[in-house]
Amino acid sequence: MIHQDVVDPRTGEVYHRMPTASSTESTDAVRAAAIAFETWRSVTPGERQDVLLALADAIVEQAPELAAAECRNTGKDHAEVLEEEIPAAVDVLRFMAGAARGVPGPTAGEYVRGYSSQVAREPVGVCALITPWNHPLGSAVDKLAPALAAGNTVVLKPAETTPMSTLLLGEICNQVLPPGVVNVVCGDRDTGRALVVDPLTALVSLTGSTRAGAEVTTAAGLAGIKRLHLELGGDAPAIVLADADLAEAAEGIAEAAFYNAGQDCTAACRVLVAAEVHDRLVTLLAERAARTEVGPLNSRAHLSRVAAYLEGLPEHATVVTGGTPTPGPGFFFPPTVVTGVRQDDAIVQHEVFGPVLTVQPFTDEDDAIRLANDVPFGLAASVWSRDAATGARLARHIDAGTVWINCHGVYATEMPHGGFKHSGYGKDLSIHALDSYSRIKHVMSRTT
Repeated sequence: MIHQDVVDPRTGEVYHRMPTASSTESTDAVRAAAIAFETWRSVTPGERQDVLLALADAIVEQAPELAAAECRNTGKDHAEVLEEEIPAAVDVLRFMAGAARGVPGPTAGEYVRGYSSQVAREPVGVCALITPWNHPLGSAVDKLAPALAAGNTVVLKPAETTPMSTLLLGEICNQVLPPGVVNVVCGDRDTGRALVVDPLTALVSLTGSTRAGAEVTTAAGLAGIKRLHLELGGDAPAIVLADADLAEAAEGIAEAAFYNAGQDCTAACRVLVAAEVHDRLVTLLAERAARTEVGPLNSRAHLSRVAAYLEGLPEHATVVTGGTPTPGPGFFFPPTVVTGVRQDDAIVQHEVFGPVLTVQPFTDEDDAIRLANDVPFGLAASVWSRDAATGARLARHIDAGTVWINCHGVYATEMPHGGFKHSGYGKDLSIHALDSYSRIKHVMSRTT
């Protein structure tokens, strides 16, 4: 049996060895989900609501254990996970528990004379849910809740470096849900590929890098016509106008840039600022970065990847603060601010996924919009201005799935989250998430 080392990123030490699912075990998990689907698909929305609410309550009861597993595996702050991330996950479950009972849609009626029509929303079947290492528990729930609420069964695969909280979540699900409705398999990229190409998998929902999204798309296409839900990379701009409250902007941007050590797809990693206030904002950001402590990066390999962006900076770029890995055990990299970058630099065009932000000046609004949109990604952005009309005007022209005004990284379960371009497609959160996990059927009857 093949095993995967599970490492504590704060110390760099192995603390668990996780068996990797074999191809047979992956197939068995999909088969179990397919068998369970035949019963679960017929459970009424009200009954599914009761089960999901019970699952939410069970997570609340076992929140300390879940937080401990998540923090040991990711290096996150325990209080942050316990007080913010787990309540957010519970809120998603409770929202989705009721959402499936009130999904809007076309009403039944006679749209062609002599024929009666009705529209049915059906589950798609077995869903393969593949989650990332930056938010393993939260991402699992964001996928699990709408999939189950819509009447699907699932096979859930966590990232190979962060399986622990997902395994505990799977145990909790099996205490509440019927057998086979939720299955968890652990493994590497090959395990995920096996789920993607399995003929009984109807939908693949992936949160990960754009590279991973492209690989899943290719594999799913070769396996046949398979539905995809992709939440991929981001390279979020934060546009700061000359009239903005610079202290407020610096605080909000730094919080969004360095949260979870910058390992967040919506991190405010590209600051675009009016040229006349550029130097002042850089000073404020550098001061904020210097007094900010962040947790570790996910792995030694990811630490090397983040460091490589700084080591490979062109001569015209300047590191204002940070820029080199923190000595000692674990995989730490300090909050970093870089100025003097150009639009075609790798650190601007690529997703660094670490506690690193770049600062670029712009000359006018058109220049700001051009710089904001001139990257492959389109997940999120923010605009900072005291003028509401300016914020609204720029938001219309920014090519991103979420645009915040005078804030960044604030979520509401009732509002959709998802991107454009290389950031993928499909929405998490909100009632719109149910669209990815449902199919629509038109039934017409002759009445005359």
